[in-house]
Amino acid sequence: MRLDKYLKVSRIIKRRTVAADACDGGRVSVNGRTAKPSYDVKIGDVLEISFGGNALKAKVLSLGEHVKKEDASAMYEVL
Repeated sequence: MRLDKYLKVSRIIKRRTVAADACDGGRVSVNGRTAKPSYDVKIGDVLEISFGGNALKAKVLSLGEHVKKEDASAMYEVL
């Protein structure tokens, strides 16, 4: 699954276009490397996202094309 789509489906970022802009701006890294929106996310990857002054570090636990709102938080683990 593409990185921008994963960020949207898991509800870490609300819109896919915002997620793509964050990736293009260098604010998202996967396993310590800056990632493009087209990066193929795999289970076990560690995502680091910078939101202005805040930062989020999360590990990918599962992938899914369509996930219910209640199950979205089970897709990742905050580190």
